[in-house]
Amino acid sequence: MKKIYVGNLPFTATDEQLRELFAQHGAVESVNLIADRETGRLRGFGFVEMAAADAETAISALNGTSLGGRSLNVNEARPRN
Repeated sequence: MKKIYVGNLPFTATDEQLRELFAQHGAVESVNLIADRETGRLRGFGFVEMAAADAETAISALNGTSLGGRSLNVNEARPRN
């Protein structure tokens, strides 16, 4: 399983939109959009978990593509320090 960072998301993005986008490249295990703790508004990034081989394909295919008029930054998530 590989965790993928998805940045520069439109603030109107939904879990379902992200799941559909990534499902074109393989089975999606989970989608997690990050929201601000105080306001509940989305912060413009999230994470998708997929099988390793599918994740590599999705990263290559989706980095730089447009969603809601914004160019996505898609890469392998780095562990928290």
